[in-house]
Amino acid sequence: MDYGISFVAAVVFLPLFFVLFILASADTGFPGIFTQERVGRFGNMFTVYKFKTYHSVTHQKSSFGKWMRRTKLDELPQLFNILKGEMSFIGPRPDIKGYYDTLEGDDREVLNLKPGLISEAGFKYKNEDRILSQQKNPLEYNDKVLFPDKVKMNLEYYRNLSLKNDLKLILKAFGIFFNLKSGK
Repeated sequence: MDYGISFVAAVVFLPLFFVLFILASADTGFPGIFTQERVGRFGNMFTVYKFKTYHSVTHQKSSFGKWMRRTKLDELPQLFNILKGEMSFIGPRPDIKGYYDTLEGDDREVLNLKPGLISEAGFKYKNEDRILSQQKNPLEYNDKVLFPDKVKMNLEYYRNLSLKNDLKLILKAFGIFFNLKSGK
């Protein structure tokens, strides 16, 4: 299902890819694609793709980048990660080394899932940057509050895998996306 949907979506959105790539390149510096190593299924590392949202020189988030992040269009290139089999539509958001790969005991069950574009934890922490910017020690807050909660939510998803739950998440994602587009 992931391959079929991502292939069709990549073809349908190809013109949008080109436009966003050109705009991101003009806004943040060429190339307009951001790549980073992330922890994948079974703890294997892979390269995630996103449209760049930070200026190459100033390292500040651009206004166009803020818009792309708010609409989640910066994550559109991850369709290619899905086509490559590194990600799924639904699963824990891929994180940098030092988090999922360091889990112990039953928490490591999260690594049985492919990282995904959407997850319940992703919905809950869609404004993670803002939440962390309001903390006295953002890294400590992430490590002691946000990340453990994400692990708990992702384990709950893993232990209750079902098509019904996946469809609920997909419908929720569409609802959020269309609310963003309409300004709600």
